[in-house]
Amino acid sequence: MGGIILSNARIITPFDEIYSGTVEVENGVIRKVYYGKRSGGENLEGKILVPGFIDIHTHGIRGYDVTLSALEGSVDRVVDALMAMSRAYSVHGVTRFLPTTVTAPHEVLLIAAKGVAETIDSQRDGIEGALIEGLHMEGPYISREKAGAQNPRYIRSPSINELKEYWEASRGKLKTITLAPEVKGALELIQYARSLGIHVSIGHTNATYEEAKAAIYAGANRATHLYNGMRQVHHREPGVVVALLESPQVYLEFICDYIHVSPIMIKYTIRCAGIERIVAVTDSIIATDLPDGTYSLGGLEIIVKDGVSRLRNGALAGSTLTMDKALKNLVKLGIPLKDAVRTLTYNPAIAVGIYNAGAIMPGYTADLVVLDENLKVESVYVRGENIL
Repeated sequence: MGGIILSNARIITPFDEIYSGTVEVENGVIRKVYYGKRSGGENLEGKILVPGFIDIHTHGIRGYDVTLSALEGSVDRVVDALMAMSRAYSVHGVTRFLPTTVTAPHEVLLIAAKGVAETIDSQRDGIEGALIEGLHMEGPYISREKAGAQNPRYIRSPSINELKEYWEASRGKLKTITLAPEVKGALELIQYARSLGIHVSIGHTNATYEEAKAAIYAGANRATHLYNGMRQVHHREPGVVVALLESPQVYLEFICDYIHVSPIMIKYTIRCAGIERIVAVTDSIIATDLPDGTYSLGGLEIIVKDGVSRLRNGALAGSTLTMDKALKNLVKLGIPLKDAVRTLTYNPAIAVGIYNAGAIMPGYTADLVVLDENLKVESVYVRGENIL
């Protein structure tokens, strides 16, 4: 693997803005970042250079879904689906992602975990799209009252033995799990997960304030799609939302499609919690990049109309959002570009323990995205290789 030079761009690191700036890459790693115009390399004058987007909560895209492929009963089907998803995400500036399962039978989740491990191994031999960083299990240890589009048939009590099996099947690539802290056995599971290095996210929960704080003290450090699938705030029982907002160690996922959370609440939460804790995710489903119609999520029928995905009872069921659209939506709210970029890059990386990506600084992997002045994705680099 050789070296490349990307010169004369407006660089969003995302902590600072360098204009004009140049990035030198060698062997897939950023070696130098500096101000000033220069000749040579690829001239990106008039373009914006940002870190590659990292989506840590996505179920599927363009006809593929990680849980659906596992329901078909074959690790090979999971691998094929993940490779197709990898290519589809890269078009939207995603360079790393966590394929996310929904609540399903134990054997199905084991197949998904094995498929993720196999795909990660295969990506070491060559890069065709976004890199898979590991598995995000959304469920099955969640609240029945706040199941949302999760199949209630397969919701079950936390099991350390089950979690150990998922961990082993994924070859240690289970990055994060979403659970409800109020269910019996959740606190013990959180402690065990953290001992393995798994990041625990609070979601699909009817937890009280005290129950949520207990989970945070036990080691939970993320919130899955904040406000959605959660007990709402009440002036006599603040609930899980307030516990999450006031805990500085907790990263807060947002689905920035203006549907799951209103623009006003997005801006309000950023003011309250600080941009450093906000993580933009898509929660995208199989119908993303496809026309309206009837699709499936974890075996449940979903209907997509005008790009909005719902169960037949009207409950929201994931989204058809893409990360490049999420960036544009944040900027439209008046969020400074470097702050908006941070929520798609550095913050999600740190939230799940990825420490070599998400920023344009020496020593970081050269996962880079070139945008035009309208924030349209023009080209994508993964480990210094131009894949788009």
